[in-house]
Amino acid sequence: LVEANKLVRNFIIDSFDLGLKKITIITGKGLRSESYKNPYVSENLSILKNSIPTFIEDDGELKKKVNKISKADRKDGGDGAIYVFLKNNKNIRE
Repeated sequence: LVEANKLVRNFIIDSFDLGLKKITIITGKGLRSESYKNPYVSENLSILKNSIPTFIEDDGELKKKVNKISKADRKDGGDGAIYVFLKNNKNIRE
């Protein structure tokens, strides 16, 4: 989970710096998660599809770069993916 959060954070920052407007993050559906076997790990928070949006919303730097997070269309992964809509990077000239 820590490694996934690092990758997501870097991906969002890099995408914002490039001036992208929308990115897709494939989280998987968590169907093979074995968190239920570990009593010290929350079954819900250990699944990437649930924890990644919360991580993004709780990170102050990312929150400044993200407009909205939504479930991806079925053709792009459906329940196993999310769209992240990025704010305009005012440093990018079009």
